[in-house]
Amino acid sequence: MIPFISFNTQLETHSEELILAVESVIKSKWYVLGKNLTEFEKNYAKLNCTKFAVGVGSGLDALIISLKALKITKEDEVIVASNSYIASWLSITNVGATIIPVEPDPQTFNLDANKIEEKITNKTKAIMPVHLYGQPCEMDKIMGIAKKHNLYVVEDNAQSHLAKYNNQITGSFGDINATSFYPTKNIGAFGEAGCITTMNKKLSDYVIKYRNYGSSEKYFCDIIGSNSRLDELQAAILNIKLKYIEKWTLERQRLAKKYDQLLSKNYRITVPYIDPRAQHVYHLYVIKVDKRDQLQQFLKEKGIGTAIHYPIPPYLQKAYVHLGYNKGDFPITERLAETSLSLPLYPGLNTESVNYICNSINEFYKN
Repeated sequence: MIPFISFNTQLETHSEELILAVESVIKSKWYVLGKNLTEFEKNYAKLNCTKFAVGVGSGLDALIISLKALKITKEDEVIVASNSYIASWLSITNVGATIIPVEPDPQTFNLDANKIEEKITNKTKAIMPVHLYGQPCEMDKIMGIAKKHNLYVVEDNAQSHLAKYNNQITGSFGDINATSFYPTKNIGAFGEAGCITTMNKKLSDYVIKYRNYGSSEKYFCDIIGSNSRLDELQAAILNIKLKYIEKWTLERQRLAKKYDQLLSKNYRITVPYIDPRAQHVYHLYVIKVDKRDQLQQFLKEKGIGTAIHYPIPPYLQKAYVHLGYNKGDFPITERLAETSLSLPLYPGLNTESVNYICNSINEFYKN
């Protein structure tokens, strides 16, 4: 059996370090807003080439708080990809703003920068590029549009730790940017965790207050805030994992290259397109195929786990029926939802397994 995702290699290789880190937190008797979080924020800001990083409770919280820091409210509109994971949409809804969906580029799956300007109105306040599956959006064009129209940019960097566009790391372009350390992410915690990055001290200070009940000093609340603090246990675990993320990223890229070699000659399969200006970090390796559901079932029978990201676009979810969108409104998004299949890709997946997966896929289409 080849699972879609496995943490076995990470745990087997680094379990001693991780256990010691957890034990250290337990023995310290300081579990919230302590030295592990301070160290992690410093380390992640350095890794992400930003002045500030602020740990929060989850990736969704990171997006919501980022929008709140920019004072985006019910009077405003935010442009976002129509095919993003629903968390991107939920963050906009949670601050009361209006979601303005834009179709993705069919090659990169990312927000099509050429379609943004036609959606801008006098209510538009921000653009939220989502670096989907590990490939950066076309950030030079997006930042140019934002500057031209005096808009904010909030990057959703949850799937693209260490990805680069024109040699600049994602999560460092926007005014304020959000990421997730959900366990399956390229840098994964052992529970919910998120972070906000920015070059702006004023925005960073707001986030630090907001995540802690709106308080900069205990029992003194400056703003109406929330409780969204990255705890010491998760921070300690993430500090260990940060030491290995570059190595793990190279392994993901090596495995992706192997998939490319074995699948790209099959005309029935479209392997991931890589923007030549981008460095893809392969949070997911997503192919486009006809007969997707039959292929997935065939692979399951062969002992190969796969996943679909994402089978139902946000605008067709029950939660968003009130927006009035219908099937057919975003044909590129729907075609991607019908043809995309995510293959196993994670540190520790061996070449023999990739060979078996690819041989099985090729066998399906040959038959």
